Amino acid sequence: MNHEAHEHEHEHGSNGHARVGYASPQEAMLAPPEEHVYVASLHTGTGVEEPDFLAVVDVNPESDTYSQITHRTMMPGVGDELHHYGWQVCSSACHSPLARQYMVVPGFRTSNIHIVDVASDPLKPEITQVIAGEEIRKKTGLSAPHTIHCMPGEIIVMSMLGDAEGNSPGGFAVLDAKDFNVLGRWENDLNGAQFNYDFWYQPRKNAMISSEWAAPNTFKDGFNLDDVAAGKYGQSVHFWDLEQRKVVQSVNLGAAGMIPLEVRWLHDPDAETGYVGAALSSAMFRWSRDNGAWKVENVIQVDPVEVDGWPFPVPGLITDLLVSMDDRFLYFSNWLHGDLRQYDISDPANPKLTGQLWLGGVIGHPSDGKRKLDAGPQMLQLSMDGRRLYVTNSLYSSWDNQFYPNMSSWMLKIDCDPNGGMTLDEDFYTDFGTARGHEVHLPGGDCTTEIFQ
Repeated sequence: MNHEAHEHEHEHGSNGHARVGYASPQEAMLAPPEEHVYVASLHTGTGVEEPDFLAVVDVNPESDTYSQITHRTMMPGVGDELHHYGWQVCSSACHSPLARQYMVVPGFRTSNIHIVDVASDPLKPEITQVIAGEEIRKKTGLSAPHTIHCMPGEIIVMSMLGDAEGNSPGGFAVLDAKDFNVLGRWENDLNGAQFNYDFWYQPRKNAMISSEWAAPNTFKDGFNLDDVAAGKYGQSVHFWDLEQRKVVQSVNLGAAGMIPLEVRWLHDPDAETGYVGAALSSAMFRWSRDNGAWKVENVIQVDPVEVDGWPFPVPGLITDLLVSMDDRFLYFSNWLHGDLRQYDISDPANPKLTGQLWLGGVIGHPSDGKRKLDAGPQMLQLSMDGRRLYVTNSLYSSWDNQFYPNMSSWMLKIDCDPNGGMTLDEDFYTDFGTARGHEVHLPGGDCTTEIFQ
């Protein structure tokens, strides 16, 4: 972390309230080891007519229930498809009197928003409020909530992938972080952006980036390659003026950047660079600002592999990525190839491969570890100190069924060497039974929730 970041650091908690989250990435790295994690777990699409749930998984290696699901907070209805979720306040809300108490847990298919109290009893979270999807659609004209970020000003912003009917373009919905009232839409000008997916903002730089998947009606029933040729999937990233809430520059990545999904800014609050993974093109792009304009360049390419029975060479399919809190390592998963990768990004423009594990996949590469693993590595979450990486294997229900029929879902734990390298913890294996595990969050914030002012 550069010295300039410390010079610019403003006073946190100066309003007389306890500070929310962490003052800096360095402070976050000193957080105590997590003893449990939360995992969005879904029955939607499995053929089991039961609600999705938020799972509590024991990750304390000294515990008798290590790696087991110890509690399930069931959703009130069936068919939500829990996907991504986040906090009502986090480190960027450093001047708020609110406490980090609630997880905002949307149903991707229903647009129902579940407000879950994880602070009163962290081992047995409870749903305290449900915002009906119909209310979301009525007040915002949007549907299919994806990424959740708290933002300064005591608001929660959610990327929405579709309009009220599930077509494009989507946009951003806003909730009041105090009482969860639906405040309407966040953006003032999409400036031609056709699709939406993930987003990340950098307060000191007055900047935000968003990425593209497709309209929910395009992908909800499965993947059709013809839809790519028809222009129904995204290939652009959009840079925003954060204060004015408008797109100021869009970069079309072309055929080399088809379906850019997860975006991760470096954690240094003065950084002007980060990474976006293009899933279908299996390329990792780095963005940076040069003379006031944003540029995006391909820094890692995963080559497709010929596999018998496949009508086209199988892409790696980069579906998730994250950056360690110290900005030292980049991790990403190739869901179809089945490998998990670690890169040293000390020089952000020149990532160097430092670790690779094989954990399933369709190309026939033997898996590391003793167990047979269905599907491939997908969602990732890393401990604050960068030592423990949690990995689940469910992507999206209809795509799971299409590419990995009858898959069994798991979560694994990877031990990460601070100097580079990864090893599989053979003693850790979470079995989701009839459900499928998706996004993982730590109880005090993590590498994909915390943004710093």
